[in-house]
Amino acid sequence: MAILNTLERREALEFSQLKAMIEATDGNLGAHIDTLARAGYVDVEKLFVGRRPQTRIKATTIGRRAFRGHIAFLRKIIDQAEPARRRK
Repeated sequence: MAILNTLERREALEFSQLKAMIEATDGNLGAHIDTLARAGYVDVEKLFVGRRPQTRIKATTIGRRAFRGHIAFLRKIIDQAEPARRRK
């Protein structure tokens, strides 16, 4: 969820930028990106800048839509819990 949240308002990020922003390890971030890519939620582009390899990650339209839907679902749960909490 942190990956899609970070990519939500950006065109794309390099792996190292995303790693720093969500404070993940290489292995953990790579595994989560692979899962999101298989689901069609992110696109992964591997390229070279000069002689240096670079991996860029971009949220897809499907991924952005799924993320927004998940956020709306969580807000609904929170909104339903608020009246119950106020009654106590």
